[in-house]
Amino acid sequence: MTRTIIAFLVAVIGTYILGVLFIGQGNLAAVAEMGLSVGIGDRVATLVHDLTHMVAIYLPLVAISSIIAFSVAAGIIRLTPNLRLIGYVSAGFVALIAMHLIMKAVLGLTGVAPTRTMVGLLAQGVAGAFGGYLFHLMTQRKSAS
Repeated sequence: MTRTIIAFLVAVIGTYILGVLFIGQGNLAAVAEMGLSVGIGDRVATLVHDLTHMVAIYLPLVAISSIIAFSVAAGIIRLTPNLRLIGYVSAGFVALIAMHLIMKAVLGLTGVAPTRTMVGLLAQGVAGAFGGYLFHLMTQRKSAS
């Protein structure tokens, strides 16, 4: 049980970091499209700022969507254990995509600007898939050699 909780926390933090990275860089890409110069210093400063300032809203949403997705995946994986990797990776991917689409459908707004594009939305899915992969790795049973 403790291993599962730690794996979940690592997966959520991994998803959060990668998701925030994609959000910030997506925003900076839009700035660069307007003709403004965006240097590496701007990119690093944006990442640090976003990591520290999106904790109160984005991190809980990632955690809630991940716990739902990983719970559903665990139930399915019990029936098809050979699909464990794809199950958790897919669950993470769907969790983040669904989180953004549900916010748009329920609240009528896009929580983060880059998800207004398909590339930005898929990038969030990739962040979730990364979290699912971390969860899979950390909860995998060690085989006897």
